[in-house]
Amino acid sequence: MGNSIYSFLLFRALYAPKAAFAKLAGADPAPWRVLFRYALWLLILPPLFSFVGASKFGWRVGAAQPLVMDSNALLLISLGYFFILFFGLVTTALISRWMADTYGANASFGRHVALITIVGEPLAVASMAHLFPDVFFNALVLIPTTIWAMYLLYTGIPLALGIPPERGMLMASSLVGWLLVAAVSLLGISMSLWTLGVGPLLGV
Repeated sequence: MGNSIYSFLLFRALYAPKAAFAKLAGADPAPWRVLFRYALWLLILPPLFSFVGASKFGWRVGAAQPLVMDSNALLLISLGYFFILFFGLVTTALISRWMADTYGANASFGRHVALITIVGEPLAVASMAHLFPDVFFNALVLIPTTIWAMYLLYTGIPLALGIPPERGMLMASSLVGWLLVAAVSLLGISMSLWTLGVGPLLGV
């Protein structure tokens, strides 16, 4: 597969998602090429923006003073952020591929990786909000962006994987359920690590 499979991934999904998914439906990209030629660079953006913003301004989490951490702690957190995003993308693509048999969808793992990458693209771009690390501002930016990503998921599954819209809706809802469980689990793990001294000191 030539570079044409990547041309539609690069921002086209942001302004013409249906055309991008339609093109993906006729392709069978290699999963590792999608991961390392495209997805990897998107996954670097949120940790990078977070590191720069937190090192310059500190995170504002509702307290009078911003939460400031030293460079080593910020680097550790940013690396953890990146690996969590990478793990999340790969596992979500694997679960999507596993669900494909149930819903009669295309079983190409590369196509599932590309689909999840496209769905996550708005969130990667919107992570520029991390450059101003205020919790309220980031929520203001990322909540509507998450809604847009969910729209891409519900739109993209039937188009890219070749299944009827009603089955696509069920499959997308199952993936959203998985993502919600993963997000809540991640919050619990993060809080546990923070109280043990890994990350910001919470005073507990």
